[in-house]
Amino acid sequence: MSIYGIGIDLVNVGRVRAALDRYPERFRSRVFTPAEVGFCETLADKYPSYAGRFAAKEAFSKALGTGLKGAIGWTEIDVCDNERSRPTIRVTGRAEKILAGRKVHLSISHLPDYATAIVVIED
Repeated sequence: MSIYGIGIDLVNVGRVRAALDRYPERFRSRVFTPAEVGFCETLADKYPSYAGRFAAKEAFSKALGTGLKGAIGWTEIDVCDNERSRPTIRVTGRAEKILAGRKVHLSISHLPDYATAIVVIED
C-alpha cells in the first residue's frame, strides 16, 4: 500500500450547533448533501453527527491536498455508510476527478463536545 495523503480534523460540536441554529438552511445546503442532512435529522442528538461529517470533509480535503477553499466544494464530498455500516466517502465533480480512483479510508469519532475524523487515501 502506498499512501497518497493523510488528513485529520477536530471540530467543536458547539460551533457546528451554533451555525446550524443561526443559519439552518444556508449552512446545511452549503456544507452537507441531502443524504447527509436526511441521516442527521433522524437522530435524537443530530449535532455530533453533523460535526463528525464536517470533520470528515475537512480531513478528506487535507488528505487530498486541495483544501476546501475553491478547489472542491463541500457538497462534492458525501459522508455515508458503506454496506457494512462503516463511514465512507463518496465524491462527485472536481473531487472525483482529483481522487482518480484512489482508495479512501475514513474513521469518525465524536463525544458530546468534539468530533474528529481521520482520512487516509492510498494510491
